[in-house]
Amino acid sequence: MSDILASELLAVEALRIAYPGSRSPVQWAVDSIDFQIGAGERLGFVGESGCGKSTVGRALLQLLPSGSQIEGEIRFEGRAISTLARRELRQFRGEAIALVFQDPMTRLDPLMTIGDHCLETLRSHRPHLSKAQAKRKAIEILEAVRIPSNRWGQYPHEFSGGMRQRVAIALALLLDPKLIVADEPTTSLDVTVAAEILQELTRLCAERNLGLLLISHDLAMVAEYCDRVAVMYQGKIVETGSAKAILSEPQHPYTQSLLESALHIQAIQDRAPVASEPEPLLKVENLCQYYTLEPNFLAQLLTRQAPEVIKAVDRVSFELYPGEVFGLVGESGCGKSTLSRTILQLVRSTSGTVQFAGQAIERLSPRALRPIRRQMQMIFQDPLACLNPLMTIGESIADPLIIHGIATPTAAKQEVYSLLKRVGLTPPQDYYHRYPRELSGGQQQRVAIARALITQPQLIICDEPVSMLDATVQTQVLELMKALKADFDLTYLFITHDLWVARFLCDRIAVMQKGQIVELGPTEQIFTDPQHPYTQTLLGAAPLLSSV
Repeated sequence: MSDILASELLAVEALRIAYPGSRSPVQWAVDSIDFQIGAGERLGFVGESGCGKSTVGRALLQLLPSGSQIEGEIRFEGRAISTLARRELRQFRGEAIALVFQDPMTRLDPLMTIGDHCLETLRSHRPHLSKAQAKRKAIEILEAVRIPSNRWGQYPHEFSGGMRQRVAIALALLLDPKLIVADEPTTSLDVTVAAEILQELTRLCAERNLGLLLISHDLAMVAEYCDRVAVMYQGKIVETGSAKAILSEPQHPYTQSLLESALHIQAIQDRAPVASEPEPLLKVENLCQYYTLEPNFLAQLLTRQAPEVIKAVDRVSFELYPGEVFGLVGESGCGKSTLSRTILQLVRSTSGTVQFAGQAIERLSPRALRPIRRQMQMIFQDPLACLNPLMTIGESIADPLIIHGIATPTAAKQEVYSLLKRVGLTPPQDYYHRYPRELSGGQQQRVAIARALITQPQLIICDEPVSMLDATVQTQVLELMKALKADFDLTYLFITHDLWVARFLCDRIAVMQKGQIVELGPTEQIFTDPQHPYTQTLLGAAPLLSSV
C-alpha cells in the first residue's frame, strides 16, 4: 500500500443524497461526488447556499433525516460507515469524526455550564474516567483553545461569539477525533475573531495530525487556511485542486464566476464625490447607551458591590449627508447594532442627541416618531428571522403601507408588484404568493430590501445585510443596493464586519471599538493609511484573494 493510501482517513465515492419527499425524478441534493482526506490534510468545500456542502458534512456522521436516499460509499480508515451498528456509530461520532457547527448556541445548552458540557461529553464516551480525571482532561483541552480554567463554571450566554466557538472546538477535540468537520465556523464572527478561530483550529489540527474538512462560502478564507479546495455547484464537485491553482487558474465557469465575484467586491471602486450638504440628513452628537448590571441581592448585602455599567455606545458623534453611504465597521460586541437601534429610537439613549432632517428625535413620543420612522427603515442580517412565516411575500412587503395608512389594499398590491420587479423577483405575481421558506437566502434578502423601500424612505440602516450570503449572491445584492440608491435617491448607514464589503460600497467609514468611534474618514484613506492600531489590526486580519 502506498504512503498516500496508508494515511488516507476518509474516502467518498460516487456519493448521491436526496432528502425525504424528493419528487420523481429524484432531486439529488448531492450528486455523484468523490473526494479523499488524508491525516493532517485540510480540504475546503466552497459553494453557494444550497449547493450541498453541509449535506455532505452531515452524511459523514450519518446525521441526515430519516428516509433520506443515499447511494455510493463513505469509508473511514477503510471501513464503510454504513456498516456501523448503532452502538459503533455512537462512538464513531465524536471519537472518529467531530463536527463544529456554524452557530455554537445551537450546540450549547443554555442551562448547562461550560464545564458541565465537557463532563457530559467525556463521561458518555469515557465512562471509566472519574469526575476528577474527566475535569483534568476537559481543562487541558479548554486551555488548548485558550479558554482559562476560571471560566469553567460560566454559562454560554456569558461568553462572546468567538469564545463560544472556541468552546465548540474544544468539545469537538475532547474525544481525540481523527477528522474535524467545520461547517461555516466563522460566518457569524467579525474578521479579527474569525482569523483567531481559524488560526487556532488549523494549529490544533496540525499539532494533532488531524484531518480537516472546512465548509464555507468564503473563497478567500478557505484558500488561506486549506491545502486543497473543492468547489461545489448544484450538488456536484465541479472543480478540485490546490488552493493556489484554484485561485490562479480556475477551470470551471462557476469557479471563475465565484472568483470574479469575490475579486469584484475586493476591487478598489471609483467613487463620485458626495457633495457635502449644508445640513446633514442625520446628525449624531455625543450619543451614549449605557446598561447597568445590578449584582444579586446577596452580593449587594455582603460586599456592597457597585452596579457594573456597560458602555455599549459611548459618546459617539458623526454626520451623514444625503446620498452618502456611511460605513460602520468593527468586531462583534463593539456597539454597532446598538448604535443603529438607538438612532432609530427602538431603544432610548442614555444621553446625547439624534437629529434627522434637522429635527431632534431622541425624546419624541412614540406617536410623534411614527411618521419619522417611515423615512428611516432598516434591513436586517437574517431576512428569514424578520419575515413572518405565516404571511406571503406580498403581504409582508405591503404591511408597512397598511400600517401607516398610506395605501388601500388594492393600491398596495400594485406597488408591491412594481417593487418586486425592481428588486429582481420576477414574475412578481409568482413571488407575491410565495412564503419566505420557499425562497433562497438571496431572494429573502431582496424581499427585505423591497419591504424597506415600500414607504419611500430617505435613510436606510443596513445591519450586516449580506454577511450570510455567498460571494456571488453578495455581489448581486450589493450591486442591486447601489442601483436602488441611485434610482430612489437613498442614503445608507451600512453596518458590517466585512471590510471588503465596506470598501466596495461605502464613501466614508467609521471604525468602532468598545462603544467608541476610534477612526473616521474617506474609505480609501482608511484602507491605505489607517491611523489607529485597531484599524490596522482589522485590515491585517481580513483575508485578501490577491495575497493568498
